[in-house]
Amino acid sequence: MMDDRHDMEADLRAMRRYARVLARDDVDADDVVQDALLRAIERKATYQPERSRTRWLLAIVHNVFVSGKRRQAAEARRNDRFAESLTSSIDPQQEEHVRLAEIARGFAALPDAQRAVLHLTAIEGMSYQQAADVLSVPIGTVMSRLSRARAALREESGPSSKTLAPRLRIVGGQDDQ
Repeated sequence: MMDDRHDMEADLRAMRRYARVLARDDVDADDVVQDALLRAIERKATYQPERSRTRWLLAIVHNVFVSGKRRQAAEARRNDRFAESLTSSIDPQQEEHVRLAEIARGFAALPDAQRAVLHLTAIEGMSYQQAADVLSVPIGTVMSRLSRARAALREESGPSSKTLAPRLRIVGGQDDQ
């Protein structure tokens, strides 16, 4: 029993090392290892005892990492297409086109929860309470998500936003910073 525990600890150390090499970030690597362990548990019937358990687990780590990268790339493509659709009706000769495209990309890149709250309040004109009711979350959660979304958009806009500040404002933003 002690040897099996030692082997499992050694496998876990190997998984962490490999995930850190792939992800180049400790937090992301830990997420990969956690997902890989879950996948290994779910698919334990596919493990062949005559093969190395460590190699089997490392292959799962690799596959989880690659799948995550593919998912991130697909999400980035979706965000870009979404941002393009938001600005497609704007005359490309307009001075604001570039700025609106930046805002659209920033909006598309927001986490789903923040994007939903910002859309409901800024685009649909709902009150915080109405948005909270639609999302089935407390009003404080709506306020927090909205604050983070606005901050992310302000951060994304950077110094170039100053030139268009009098004509274009981020809803709820502080353009005079």
